[in-house]
Amino acid sequence: MNPDGSLRRGWTTGACATAAAKAAYAALLCGHFPDPVSITLPRGGSAAFALAENRLSGDTALASIIKDAGDDPDVTHGALVQAAVRLLPHGAGIQFRAGIGVGTITRPGLPLPPGEPAINPVPREMIRTALRELNPEPDALVTLSIPDGEALAAKTLNGRLGIVGGLSILGTTGIVIPFSCAAWIDSIRRGIDVARATGHTHIAGSTGRTSEEAVQKLHALDEVALIEMGDFVGGMLKYVRVHPVPHVTIAGGIGKITKLAQGRLDLHSRRGAVDRAALAALAMEAGTSAPQAERIEGANTAAEAFALAAEEGIGLGNHVAARAWNVAAEILRDTGISLEILLFDTHGTLCGSTPMTPSRNRLG
Repeated sequence: MNPDGSLRRGWTTGACATAAAKAAYAALLCGHFPDPVSITLPRGGSAAFALAENRLSGDTALASIIKDAGDDPDVTHGALVQAAVRLLPHGAGIQFRAGIGVGTITRPGLPLPPGEPAINPVPREMIRTALRELNPEPDALVTLSIPDGEALAAKTLNGRLGIVGGLSILGTTGIVIPFSCAAWIDSIRRGIDVARATGHTHIAGSTGRTSEEAVQKLHALDEVALIEMGDFVGGMLKYVRVHPVPHVTIAGGIGKITKLAQGRLDLHSRRGAVDRAALAALAMEAGTSAPQAERIEGANTAAEAFALAAEEGIGLGNHVAARAWNVAAEILRDTGISLEILLFDTHGTLCGSTPMTPSRNRLG
């Protein structure tokens, strides 16, 4: 954290890889490694990085940067990002290879075709720019590695996206903004891209592991059709609107879907708790007595409110699902996409749903 209390920004794996590659290439040209090494950022400005290690041997040099993600809870914070650069014959240009811990793409739908190392287009261009700052016509093989990358990748969605063997080298600005969740939102988008490219016509966005496992079992969906959207239902739906899939399921726990029913498209707790008064009013519409509605309004959690309604034989699930469907369908309006909402309890038991319905309609 900065002295003024603001959160400290960090650097993407792409920025770290660029700095390491530039330092290694500089050593090949002039015999020594610049330390710190400065790079130009995609949207202007520059950044300087200290080297964690460096080695020069013949026509190959290696430099490493320890990634600093600032105050963002990034799984790659503290990872060692290595670039080994080898000189190539004149006219070969700049080529990229995945080293240890950097993944390889195996499915279509990502920004690069299957078989390519998972070094995204912007980091590639950053590296090209950095090397051209040292030599207008560089000819070099750049191999990027993250020694612990394969283990770290198990904590990401890379496997589901068809990226095997390690992490992706990411970043569009070079800068990590704390808690921006940009990487998660990017994973949602890439998941939709891969599902579309592999011919899936039904995808399911889930708020958590329990709802994901339940919806997969319910619809017998392939893993590629499962989108771990977390709290970002709005972000997922807005992307689907522009990149349509015929059938979309939104699945989540009672509290998350209740928030969606109340018009919230970011379901994180920091955006506010469930509106108990609104839930009590909905219970009244469903037939709950006034005294029980008062108890529902005073409930600690949405799950407790559902249990109180159930004491009078009132199932709130379908009512909440219908309200949530109307909120979500508004984003998909006029697309022809059909939408379904599913609510699951903490045990994965279905406790509310809507039919798969064209989003041009309205429920309830």
